[in-house]
Amino acid sequence: MTGTASRLVAAWYAPRPTVVSTLLRPAAALFGAAVALRREMFRRGWRDSERLPVPVVVVGNVTVGGAGKTPLALALADALAARGRRPGFVSRGYGGGDEGPRAVIPTDDPHVVGDEPLLLAASGHPVWIAHRRVAAARGLVEANPQVDVIIADDGLQHYALARDVEIAVVDAARGLGNGLMLPAGPLREPAARLAEVDAVVALVADRAAAATFAPRGDAARETAMWLEPAGWRNLRDPARAAAPAQWPRGRIHAIAGIGRPERFFDTVRALGIDAVCHPFRDHHPFVPADLAFPGAAAILMTAKDAVKCAAFADERCWCLPVRAHLDPALTERVLARLHGRQAA
Repeated sequence: MTGTASRLVAAWYAPRPTVVSTLLRPAAALFGAAVALRREMFRRGWRDSERLPVPVVVVGNVTVGGAGKTPLALALADALAARGRRPGFVSRGYGGGDEGPRAVIPTDDPHVVGDEPLLLAASGHPVWIAHRRVAAARGLVEANPQVDVIIADDGLQHYALARDVEIAVVDAARGLGNGLMLPAGPLREPAARLAEVDAVVALVADRAAAATFAPRGDAARETAMWLEPAGWRNLRDPARAAAPAQWPRGRIHAIAGIGRPERFFDTVRALGIDAVCHPFRDHHPFVPADLAFPGAAAILMTAKDAVKCAAFADERCWCLPVRAHLDPALTERVLARLHGRQAA
């Protein structure tokens, strides 16, 4: 993450208004007006919104940056599959060079299809990408007639794809920052947009925080989720067991090219590992030079970053997959909406 980007993000989440956010308010007003106009055009039918023959569930957020959308989408797909549904994923394929539409398989090149689609593909559920999510959704259902529910990973603001269920994820640790629109704040849409979605999911720190989560409004609509580390996996030899206690202090490096790198670094520290941390911007296209840490005993990364580093990683490289734990109430709410569409 560049110094400029870091300062801008710091201004967004500062406890009091900063000079930076104040100076950017006029630009934020223009951005907000453009967002409102675009949405109104879809609302009035001046721009087309296409409805697919199967229901669509959109998982997104109103802020810039990661809040656990992809882990939530994966967990929701598994939960729906366990209840007899046959889900498939669509994604924009951000960071990939192929505009699509095309299917994604686990062995695809992340520089072609993007990093998050590869995480989705590893689930075993079908995945299609396209810069136009409508095209991806069409391709998905045509190639996979068994799919009876589409989960769009991100795309809350992609109104060209009609949706039956909207789920917004909020990072409970950061909230909505200063509550301002881009570029003065982190909002892609006004905070009031959260009142319109079918479910709001707060990403909390751990199981204990999820157990004590107190919704501000409708308990059936507002739930919490937490991410559980699944154990270190070596990028060169997945069967190899990790031995963090044997990694010398000062020779452990952690990299993260996700929406909020500090979340991963906090997890590393919580696991008792003292690492030198290296944040990168979200979707950073890693190259071998990014892992050039002479004398490193271990290089730690997220699963999202691992798909981009696997081709040149050595035996020092380890990733930490995570699994999202959802409130069962969320799955029930989504199923109720899906059954409601079928009944209609």
